[in-house]
Amino acid sequence: METTDKLEEHSSKKAGQEIEMELEFTSFYRWHHWIRVLSIIILIATGFYISVPFIIPAVNAQPTNFLNAEFRGLHEIFGFVMISMFIGKTYYFFFAVKDRMEIKSYKDVVSLKNWLNQIGYYLLLTKHPKLSGAYNVIQLLAYFVFYIAITGLIVTGLILYVHSFHLGIGGMLYDGMRAIEATLGGLAAVRELHHLLMWGVIFFIVGHVYMVVFNAVYGKEGTVDSIFSGYRWKRNH
Repeated sequence: METTDKLEEHSSKKAGQEIEMELEFTSFYRWHHWIRVLSIIILIATGFYISVPFIIPAVNAQPTNFLNAEFRGLHEIFGFVMISMFIGKTYYFFFAVKDRMEIKSYKDVVSLKNWLNQIGYYLLLTKHPKLSGAYNVIQLLAYFVFYIAITGLIVTGLILYVHSFHLGIGGMLYDGMRAIEATLGGLAAVRELHHLLMWGVIFFIVGHVYMVVFNAVYGKEGTVDSIFSGYRWKRNH
């Protein structure tokens, strides 16, 4: 009996030495992530409605059937929330003191071996390569394309915004946005580009969720948990 207890104690100590909790995402990062998720969901839903209204308001003799305007207003509100998140995330990426895991990830981009091992990992051919930061090279590529799409959505969204509001921010941005609009080929082309970029974000979301779940299942390091708690399980080799 005593021998069994000693073996269990030794096993627990060994397990404790091999796996430990590591802070991956700070509270700011987690809150920012979920606010951005909420904004994207609302922007996609309202954007689809603005493009092709799929709800008919109740018939009313009074001039109060402004459902399209309400969806548009909600879309614009969360568009500015998204812009604030974009600015905050950009600042945080370069200047955060407590969370440097993202910017450290770019050390792996220059390693061809890392790219080959990461592709092999997703094809179930190799083990996961050791990472310098929070993300692997495939995730970094996806995030890079994502931020290009978000930048395009913000610019094209502001062009569309200044056609609805001519005072305040709309007035300040009007001349600059109209110049970009002309460069892009006119308002119709801007709308089309805005819609196409939205689909790019939708495809990113599908790929992002797949990679997160894949890494959580095969990596067994609490990848999904970390965006809620901030911590993941790190194996000491």
